[in-house]
Amino acid sequence: MQIMVRLINKFNSSSSTLEEKIAALFDLEYYVHQMDNAQDLLSFGGLQVVINGLNSTEPLVKEYAAFVLGAAFSSNPKVQVEAIEGGALQKLLVILATEQPLTAKKKVLFALCSLLRHFPYAQQQFLKLGGLQVLRSLVQQKGTEVLAVRVVTLLYDLVTEKMFAEEEAELTRETSPEKLQQYRQVHLLPSLREQGWCEITAHLLALPEHDAREKVLQTLGALLVTCRDHYHQDPQLSRMLASLQDEYQVLAALELQDGEDEGYFRELLGSINSLLKELS
Repeated sequence: MQIMVRLINKFNSSSSTLEEKIAALFDLEYYVHQMDNAQDLLSFGGLQVVINGLNSTEPLVKEYAAFVLGAAFSSNPKVQVEAIEGGALQKLLVILATEQPLTAKKKVLFALCSLLRHFPYAQQQFLKLGGLQVLRSLVQQKGTEVLAVRVVTLLYDLVTEKMFAEEEAELTRETSPEKLQQYRQVHLLPSLREQGWCEITAHLLALPEHDAREKVLQTLGALLVTCRDHYHQDPQLSRMLASLQDEYQVLAALELQDGEDEGYFRELLGSINSLLKELS
């Protein structure tokens, strides 16, 4: 606790140089990985100091403040609640919506993902604040492919998280009624459809990396319920899937020759085949 207080004071001091501030944030990130430490950050007001760091005019301070926040929010409901009340969500979205270095946006996107996961109230606020529009602009900029894959992964996680929470509540009655109510108020799929994510996600299949395609295919599968008619009317998507099917049939066959029955490419081919079947 004392170490964290010292680091926060170092970061917050007007006499610290930029290098000292960044070093303090870098060390702080190491400590807040432990849940108790992240909660200690609340007890002396340290969290708000780091959140306010997102307003800095120095891109590096924004980047490292987001780095600390991403670690502090991770699976830590108390910290997530405080962060929402402290205005973290708005500040993260502003950085993603404005001209910033790619490295800063990467860390900010990481913090946003950590804040939204398993926190339906934050997801509601995210939709209200126009978060999907911000992410849409982000993935449509040139040179942000690496961010696009992370955005698509986040959307997949949010769609499946809501689905599992609602299914689990019906089967086990274990989810608290309040939390279930909150998930029901996250109108994610209709918003994704309205804001053109059916098309955006489909067009990201053109990314060359296997890992990126895997994430996009997963998300296309999760959006199928909502986007089916869009997918049917998208000739580019059918062509893309057919061409990927050819490519992965070859790669899966090579895997089999190497004695891999349950290979990575075979799995990707399975995802492509099941999407094509759904759309035929």
